[in-house]
Amino acid sequence: MKSFMSSLLRALCAMVVGALLVKYREQTVEWITVAIGVLFFVSGVVSCSTYFVARGKQTDIKVFDADGKQISGVRPVFPIVGLGSLILGLILAVMPTVFVTYLVYMLAAILILGAVSQFVTLVSASRLARIGLYFWIMPSLTLLVGLIAVISPGSIAAAPLFVIGWTMIVYGVVETVNAIKVYQLRRHVERGVSTRS
Repeated sequence: MKSFMSSLLRALCAMVVGALLVKYREQTVEWITVAIGVLFFVSGVVSCSTYFVARGKQTDIKVFDADGKQISGVRPVFPIVGLGSLILGLILAVMPTVFVTYLVYMLAAILILGAVSQFVTLVSASRLARIGLYFWIMPSLTLLVGLIAVISPGSIAAAPLFVIGWTMIVYGVVETVNAIKVYQLRRHVERGVSTRS
Protein backbone atom coordinates (compact mmCIF):
# COMPACT_ATOMS: atom_id res chain seq x y z
CA MET A 1 0.00 0.00 0.00
CA LYS A 2 2.93 2.35 0.73
CA SER A 3 4.32 2.01 -2.79
CA PHE A 4 0.83 2.58 -4.23
CA MET A 5 0.41 5.81 -2.23
CA SER A 6 3.96 6.86 -3.08
CA SER A 7 3.26 6.37 -6.79
CA LEU A 8 0.05 8.38 -6.56
CA LEU A 9 1.80 11.21 -4.70
CA ARG A 10 4.64 11.23 -7.24
CA ALA A 11 2.12 11.29 -10.09
CA LEU A 12 0.15 14.13 -8.51
CA CYS A 13 3.31 16.20 -8.00
CA ALA A 14 4.38 15.61 -11.61
CA MET A 15 0.95 16.63 -12.92
CA VAL A 16 0.85 19.80 -10.79
CA VAL A 17 4.38 20.88 -11.78
CA GLY A 18 3.65 19.99 -15.42
CA ALA A 19 0.42 22.01 -15.43
CA LEU A 20 2.20 24.99 -13.88
CA LEU A 21 4.98 24.74 -16.48
CA VAL A 22 2.44 24.63 -19.32
CA LYS A 23 0.31 27.52 -18.04
CA TYR A 24 2.91 29.78 -16.39
CA ARG A 25 6.28 28.83 -17.87
CA GLU A 26 8.41 31.81 -16.90
CA GLN A 27 6.71 32.43 -13.54
CA THR A 28 6.84 28.75 -12.54
CA VAL A 29 10.55 28.59 -13.23
CA GLU A 30 11.10 31.61 -11.00
CA TRP A 31 8.81 30.22 -8.27
CA ILE A 32 10.57 26.86 -8.27
CA THR A 33 13.97 28.56 -8.18
CA VAL A 34 12.96 30.87 -5.33
CA ALA A 35 11.43 27.92 -3.42
CA ILE A 36 14.65 25.92 -3.83
CA GLY A 37 16.62 28.96 -2.69
CA VAL A 38 14.45 29.39 0.41
CA LEU A 39 14.89 25.69 1.28
CA PHE A 40 18.67 25.94 0.96
CA PHE A 41 18.68 29.19 2.96
CA VAL A 42 16.59 27.72 5.79
CA SER A 43 18.77 24.61 5.86
CA GLY A 44 21.88 26.79 6.11
CA VAL A 45 20.38 28.97 8.84
CA VAL A 46 19.43 25.90 10.90
CA SER A 47 22.89 24.39 10.46
CA CYS A 48 24.70 27.60 11.44
CA SER A 49 22.32 28.25 14.35
CA THR A 50 22.90 24.74 15.67
CA TYR A 51 26.64 25.36 15.52
CA PHE A 52 26.45 28.62 17.46
CA VAL A 53 24.09 27.14 20.08
CA ALA A 54 26.40 24.14 20.55
CA ARG A 55 29.39 26.44 20.76
CA GLY A 56 27.66 28.57 23.38
CA LYS A 57 26.88 25.52 25.51
CA GLN A 58 30.44 24.24 25.32
CA THR A 59 31.97 23.71 28.75
CA ASP A 60 35.60 23.77 29.74
CA ILE A 61 35.19 20.39 31.44
CA LYS A 62 36.49 17.60 29.30
CA VAL A 63 35.17 14.06 29.81
CA PHE A 64 36.93 10.99 28.43
CA ASP A 65 35.67 7.44 27.98
CA ALA A 66 37.50 4.28 29.15
CA ASP A 67 39.58 4.21 25.97
CA GLY A 68 40.79 7.77 26.45
CA LYS A 69 38.63 9.35 23.75
CA GLN A 70 37.16 12.73 24.53
CA ILE A 71 33.33 12.53 24.64
CA SER A 72 32.41 15.85 26.20
CA GLY A 73 33.78 19.36 25.95
CA VAL A 74 34.59 18.82 22.27
CA ARG A 75 34.49 22.02 20.28
CA PRO A 76 31.89 21.82 17.49
CA VAL A 77 33.12 21.93 13.90
CA PHE A 78 32.18 25.00 11.88
CA PRO A 79 29.40 24.06 9.38
CA ILE A 80 31.04 24.94 6.05
CA VAL A 81 28.29 23.11 4.13
CA GLY A 82 25.64 24.97 6.14
CA LEU A 83 27.25 28.30 5.29
CA GLY A 84 27.44 27.25 1.63
CA SER A 85 23.74 26.31 1.69
CA LEU A 86 22.89 29.67 3.25
CA ILE A 87 24.80 31.59 0.58
CA LEU A 88 23.49 29.45 -2.31
CA GLY A 89 19.94 29.80 -0.98
CA LEU A 90 20.29 33.56 -0.76
CA ILE A 91 21.60 33.75 -4.34
CA LEU A 92 18.80 31.53 -5.68
CA ALA A 93 16.07 33.41 -3.80
CA VAL A 94 17.34 36.88 -4.71
CA MET A 95 18.65 36.18 -8.24
CA PRO A 96 16.62 33.26 -9.65
CA THR A 97 17.60 33.95 -13.27
CA VAL A 98 21.13 32.67 -12.52
CA PHE A 99 19.68 29.22 -11.89
CA VAL A 100 16.93 29.15 -14.53
CA THR A 101 19.15 27.99 -17.39
CA TYR A 102 19.96 24.76 -15.54
CA LEU A 103 16.35 24.07 -14.51
CA VAL A 104 15.53 22.54 -17.91
CA TYR A 105 18.25 19.96 -17.35
CA MET A 106 17.02 19.14 -13.85
CA LEU A 107 13.41 18.72 -15.00
CA ALA A 108 14.61 16.54 -17.88
CA ALA A 109 16.58 14.42 -15.40
CA ILE A 110 13.41 14.02 -13.32
CA LEU A 111 11.58 12.81 -16.43
CA ILE A 112 14.35 10.31 -17.20
CA LEU A 113 14.32 8.98 -13.63
CA GLY A 114 10.51 8.80 -13.72
CA ALA A 115 10.57 6.81 -16.96
CA VAL A 116 13.19 4.42 -15.56
CA SER A 117 11.04 4.01 -12.44
CA GLN A 118 8.03 3.17 -14.60
CA PHE A 119 10.07 0.59 -16.52
CA VAL A 120 11.15 -1.02 -13.23
CA THR A 121 7.52 -1.12 -12.06
CA LEU A 122 6.42 -2.68 -15.34
CA VAL A 123 9.19 -5.29 -15.22
CA SER A 124 8.14 -6.15 -11.67
CA ALA A 125 4.48 -6.40 -12.71
CA SER A 126 5.36 -8.53 -15.75
CA ARG A 127 6.60 -11.23 -13.37
CA LEU A 128 3.04 -11.51 -12.03
CA ALA A 129 1.13 -11.26 -15.30
CA ARG A 130 1.49 -10.35 -18.96
CA ILE A 131 1.82 -6.58 -19.52
CA GLY A 132 0.48 -5.21 -22.80
CA LEU A 133 2.72 -3.35 -25.26
CA TYR A 134 0.82 -0.07 -24.82
CA PHE A 135 1.95 0.12 -21.16
CA TRP A 136 5.56 0.32 -22.37
CA ILE A 137 4.96 3.07 -24.96
CA MET A 138 4.39 6.07 -22.65
CA PRO A 139 7.47 5.50 -20.43
CA SER A 140 9.49 5.12 -23.66
CA LEU A 141 8.21 8.46 -24.95
CA THR A 142 8.83 10.11 -21.57
CA LEU A 143 12.40 8.78 -21.58
CA LEU A 144 12.89 9.99 -25.15
CA VAL A 145 11.68 13.54 -24.36
CA GLY A 146 13.89 13.63 -21.25
CA LEU A 147 16.95 12.52 -23.20
CA ILE A 148 16.30 15.02 -26.01
CA ALA A 149 15.86 17.81 -23.43
CA VAL A 150 19.23 16.94 -21.86
CA ILE A 151 21.16 16.40 -25.09
CA SER A 152 19.64 19.21 -27.17
CA PRO A 153 17.08 21.39 -25.36
CA GLY A 154 16.82 23.76 -28.33
CA SER A 155 15.49 20.96 -30.55
CA ILE A 156 12.26 20.78 -28.54
CA ALA A 157 10.89 23.71 -30.51
CA ALA A 158 11.35 27.11 -28.91
CA ALA A 159 9.71 26.13 -25.64
CA PRO A 160 11.46 23.21 -23.90
CA LEU A 161 9.63 23.93 -20.62
CA PHE A 162 6.28 23.73 -22.43
CA VAL A 163 7.14 20.30 -23.85
CA ILE A 164 8.58 19.11 -20.54
CA GLY A 165 5.43 20.38 -18.77
CA TRP A 166 3.12 18.38 -21.02
CA THR A 167 5.37 15.35 -20.71
CA MET A 168 5.24 15.62 -16.91
CA ILE A 169 1.43 15.73 -17.04
CA VAL A 170 1.37 12.62 -19.26
CA TYR A 171 3.91 10.94 -16.95
CA GLY A 172 1.66 11.66 -13.96
CA VAL A 173 -1.40 10.19 -15.67
CA VAL A 174 0.52 7.09 -16.82
CA GLU A 175 2.05 6.67 -13.33
CA THR A 176 -1.44 6.80 -11.80
CA VAL A 177 -2.83 4.23 -14.27
CA ASN A 178 0.18 1.95 -13.77
CA ALA A 179 -0.03 2.22 -9.97
CA ILE A 180 -3.72 1.31 -10.00
CA LYS A 181 -3.19 -1.61 -12.39
CA VAL A 182 -0.20 -2.97 -10.43
CA TYR A 183 -2.08 -2.58 -7.13
CA GLN A 184 -5.09 -4.47 -8.54
CA LEU A 185 -2.82 -7.14 -10.00
CA ARG A 186 -1.01 -7.67 -6.68
CA ARG A 187 -4.31 -7.88 -4.78
CA HIS A 188 -5.58 -10.43 -7.31
CA VAL A 189 -2.41 -12.54 -6.94
CA GLU A 190 -2.56 -12.29 -3.11
CA ARG A 191 -6.20 -13.44 -3.10
CA GLY A 192 -5.29 -16.37 -5.32
CA VAL A 193 -2.47 -17.36 -2.98
CA SER A 194 -4.65 -17.03 0.15
CA THR A 195 -7.48 -19.16 -1.32
CA ARG A 196 -5.01 -21.95 -2.15
CA SER A 197 -3.64 -22.02 1.40
